[in-house]
Amino acid sequence: MTLATETDTTYNGWTDYETWNAALWIGGDEGFYNVARECRDYIQFMDIMREVGSDKTPDGARWDDADLDEMNEMMQDL
Repeated sequence: MTLATETDTTYNGWTDYETWNAALWIGGDEGFYNVARECRDYIQFMDIMREVGSDKTPDGARWDDADLDEMNEMMQDL
């Protein structure tokens, strides 16, 4: 009998902690959500966050450490 061990390398279904954290803040904070809805993609969202002096989520994850493709897909669904 062979046991296959599969390691879950995701964080709550997201690529990693930073991606999960950024998506959680965008989806759960009205201010971030409204900004994200007005952006064409996640890069524009990060640019706006930098302009207002916010390079991290309120609990310290860097916006630019999130997976770009996954965040763009999430933002398309907003």
